[in-house]
Amino acid sequence: MNDRYDAGAAEYGADQYELVGYDEYGRPVYRQVPAQQTQAYDPYAQPGQQGQPGQQQGYGYDPYATGGQQPPSYDYGTGRQQPGPSYGSYDPYATGTHQGGPASHDPYGQNAAGAGTAQQPRVAEQTAHIPQQAGPADEEAPGRPEPEYHTEQFAFVEEPDGNSEDVIDWLKFTENRTERREEARRRARSRIVALVVVLALAAAGGVGYLGYAGKLPSLSSDDSTTGTATAAGAQKRDVIVVHLHDTNGGATSTALLVDNTTTKRGTTVLVPNSLALTSDDGTTTTLAKSVDDDGSDGTRAALDSALGTDIQGTWRLDTPYLQNLVDLVGNVDVDTDTDVPDPGAKKKGTAPLVNKGQDQTLSGKMAVAYATYRAPGEAQNAQLERFGQVMQGVLRKVSSDPQAATTTIQTLAQILDPSLTDKDLGSFLARLSDLAKGGDFKTDLLPVQTDGTLSAQASAGVVRNVLGGTAKSPDKDAAVSVSVQNATGVKDNTEKARVVLLNGGFTFLEGGTAGAAQATSKVVYADAGDKANAAEVAKTLGLPTSAVGKGKISANADVAVVLGQDYKP
Repeated sequence: MNDRYDAGAAEYGADQYELVGYDEYGRPVYRQVPAQQTQAYDPYAQPGQQGQPGQQQGYGYDPYATGGQQPPSYDYGTGRQQPGPSYGSYDPYATGTHQGGPASHDPYGQNAAGAGTAQQPRVAEQTAHIPQQAGPADEEAPGRPEPEYHTEQFAFVEEPDGNSEDVIDWLKFTENRTERREEARRRARSRIVALVVVLALAAAGGVGYLGYAGKLPSLSSDDSTTGTATAAGAQKRDVIVVHLHDTNGGATSTALLVDNTTTKRGTTVLVPNSLALTSDDGTTTTLAKSVDDDGSDGTRAALDSALGTDIQGTWRLDTPYLQNLVDLVGNVDVDTDTDVPDPGAKKKGTAPLVNKGQDQTLSGKMAVAYATYRAPGEAQNAQLERFGQVMQGVLRKVSSDPQAATTTIQTLAQILDPSLTDKDLGSFLARLSDLAKGGDFKTDLLPVQTDGTLSAQASAGVVRNVLGGTAKSPDKDAAVSVSVQNATGVKDNTEKARVVLLNGGFTFLEGGTAGAAQATSKVVYADAGDKANAAEVAKTLGLPTSAVGKGKISANADVAVVLGQDYKP
């Protein structure tokens, strides 16, 4: 507690203390010294009494007196002055015991009962903890000794701290170590980023090279729907169309041989006969009819228009020449999917010419029989795929040397199309043979819809990626759509009628199979404007004009046909 009376008393000599040192907490420690005999100044003394030693000062007292006695108190009852108690030795940090018993501190000299106490003897040389405080600035008395200061009291200000340099060094050390760690982290991050960039560039380069070389199935031009590192349209291809003519049955089969010189891959694209094409006069026709009517030049131009390709030449391969070709290359190995009867056998029950099984070796005669075989009620695509197997087997056996392959073609002694010479065809087959032997050759079937047009899937798949073109089917509205329902009891008649109608320039629509067979056929039209079209449909199918009549048909067809048992394909 800050007691300014104590500080003032010490300054005016009531009890003098001198500094003897500092305790463990850095607080100054004083000891008591004998007080000096000085004349007390009593601001409350009566006139004429101040300055007379030995006389009582009435009821006035000097709060800064040095005698240690409390001024006398005045008893108003008796009119007498009573001597006041002594303050004794005052220790502001005392614990409450003094000279064997507690001593209460009463700055006005009264105890709890209000009576004076006897003066306690002064204890000499008592050590006390006096807080260092300054007395009132306006109460300086003359003759008061100036406070005495020692230099050791301010040693903590003057003496430099020896540990300050160590602290600075430690801060510098920690700061430098933190900076080194941050710099190490930055270098590590930079190395990681650089490594990731290098790996990414290496991976991209590797994938780009494999895609360019066509070694990635998912990115090759044959399998991808999104293109390769080189756009599908920018790849260089050599394309030749092959027409297989069956001299016995009169049917034809068409395939496109594709040599992609950019991706180093070869492909045989099988083209169904039902593919709708636009003839030279602008009418809609089918591939089979175009081969028979328009010849090689007209069919090649129609295929280029429908597929967006650039066919360099046409190779007409009649079945006798195919047989000679297989015999020249030394037979072919094919995984056959069915037994093929001998077309020259005169008795039933004769052993098949070609047996079903894997890795069957076929001679020239067997290869022709297998390539042109079509089972009753079987779709034309099945026969077309067998033709593709034989062609791939031939390519694996043809020599990879252009000169040797050209000699083989010349040995056939066939008359080629003027657009394709023996040397050009021999060199072309030699390149495809090299790809077929290396496993970079495949066979794809062009997916044609029932109406002869190409689907969006075909346009995005085989047409664009393999052929590098754009599908462009004839306008469906330009041809009369015919819905055909089979009520003959013979399943194969639907397919035969489809081929006939497509060859006649009509759009074929599948009408399903009737629940029960009907004796006569019907050709029905709904709009009077389609009467002539209905009559033309009946004529195309070989039905009498009496079968034509007006009635209800499906909304998506112009003419509806119900094939009866009188239908003769």
